[in-house]
Amino acid sequence: MDPALFTLNPGTTPVLVTIPHAGRHVPRDILDRFGSIGQACVDTDWWMEALYDGAAARGIGVLRATHSRYVVDLNRGADDGVLYPGLPVTGLVPHLTFDGDPIYRDGEAPGPDETAARVASYWRPYHDAITQELDRLRAQFGTAILWDAHSIRSEIPRLFEGVLPDLNIGTHDGASCAASLADAVRQVAAASGYSHVYNGRFKGGYTTRHYGQPERGIHAIQLELAQTTYLASENAPWPVSPAKADALCTTINAMLDRLLGWCYTS
Repeated sequence: MDPALFTLNPGTTPVLVTIPHAGRHVPRDILDRFGSIGQACVDTDWWMEALYDGAAARGIGVLRATHSRYVVDLNRGADDGVLYPGLPVTGLVPHLTFDGDPIYRDGEAPGPDETAARVASYWRPYHDAITQELDRLRAQFGTAILWDAHSIRSEIPRLFEGVLPDLNIGTHDGASCAASLADAVRQVAAASGYSHVYNGRFKGGYTTRHYGQPERGIHAIQLELAQTTYLASENAPWPVSPAKADALCTTINAMLDRLLGWCYTS
């Protein structure tokens, strides 16, 4: 039996954490069309739910997708619009891995009709849940913050040059949240000991760009983690380093605390 499309633990504060790419489930009728690389779901944001375990203790809600990004990429627009012009696209319904390897066996990749059906079945319910939760938080608190949580391999030559910084903070070039909120997060990053960049290679995907409307009291920030910050190896089976993960959680929790502090003092 397929699991629910997502889990939502509503919070009691103005902050919502969304985790769109940690899911690994692929429905059988899709999985059977994948090649061996596709079936491994190699581009998963591994173990993100554990890194954000501190959210619940802070009264922060968490929305976590259960299905693989290879079913549908929840951080792309339903129109599959280009997020980073001039760079390789990863696709609303990906046909290739980040490295450019085929996900599907020859002749098995979905066409436009199937893509539209997946948007209706998988993408739309997830984004309806985000909309409803942000509306609830804004109605209750007068403001809401969406924190879109991601991770990625530190080296993917097809997508970016060199080694990715540890912490990649994206606010759509400052358009998706108040400048004072972005500054608060950057201060935590600067004091963390991790390398970091603000609106570098990852400026925020569809979720950050679409929901971040500070003029309406809704602020959005994306944090893309280099997986070297918490994995013992970025290769299968993607084992966690407990020491690295504990240290990283300290920084993540400090960022979440700073979000809450900003909400209650701004």
